[in-house]
Amino acid sequence: MKPMIPTNALPLCPSTTHPEQGESVVFGVVGGTVESPRLAYLREPQPVTDDLLAVSGSVAPTEIFRFAAPCAASGCQHFDGTDCRLAQRIVSMLPTVVDVLPVCQLRSSCQWWKQEGKAACLRCPQIVTKTYHPSDTQRQVASPTNND
Repeated sequence: MKPMIPTNALPLCPSTTHPEQGESVVFGVVGGTVESPRLAYLREPQPVTDDLLAVSGSVAPTEIFRFAAPCAASGCQHFDGTDCRLAQRIVSMLPTVVDVLPVCQLRSSCQWWKQEGKAACLRCPQIVTKTYHPSDTQRQVASPTNND
């Protein structure tokens, strides 16, 4: 079976925290260090299955993988009715970590790309869904109550 990106009309959120909820795909594996994580992008996004989630063993799958799912829009605390405020904060508050666009198979469907363009992609490899010791800046970026 060929891996596929969900065909839902909504753009994909590249930072879903609930990969077990329908139409999610894994598109990267978290590497690097705790202080400086870096995403290794998969050649093709893979559907989320029970077997894939089980690979993480005793840690949360979101510590190992980055998942994408159709944007929850008004169901997401980061959505302001039009845009993803998380993507806005990532671009305005985090440094770039790569000089060229990462090879990412989600780009054409990605909410962050659609909204923030190249600026989001140059920061994306440092984004991890689950971190236990975030910096003050990471905490501010992730906070849905941070309205810049």
